[in-house]
Amino acid sequence: LSNISFTDCSKHDPGVSEDTEKNFAELLAEELKLREAEAAENQKRADMALLEAKKVTSQYQKEADKCNSGMETCEEAREKAEAALVSQKKLTAIWEQRARQKGWKDGVTKSGAQLQGNVQSV
Repeated sequence: LSNISFTDCSKHDPGVSEDTEKNFAELLAEELKLREAEAAENQKRADMALLEAKKVTSQYQKEADKCNSGMETCEEAREKAEAALVSQKKLTAIWEQRARQKGWKDGVTKSGAQLQGNVQSV
């Protein structure tokens, strides 16, 4: 008896088989559409993330360019100030040499001499 029911079960019924195949195909098509929609949504999110990353990168690059430009400007100004200082030191040395030739001595200034005189007279 068990062999008979098993044989009955395994018999090919064209109507059932056709409906099953049709339903299976529909399920597969629906699954495929869902996966395509999910993939499209994932691609959309990835594209948006990439666009945002490009915007942020561009902002950082602009800031870096500004910083580099500022550093170059500062370096140029420092170099000019250094050159001006060297020039001023040379000029000061020339004036100091001339003053010494005229009798000027370190630590004695006109205002210092006046102060010493005022302190003595008090």
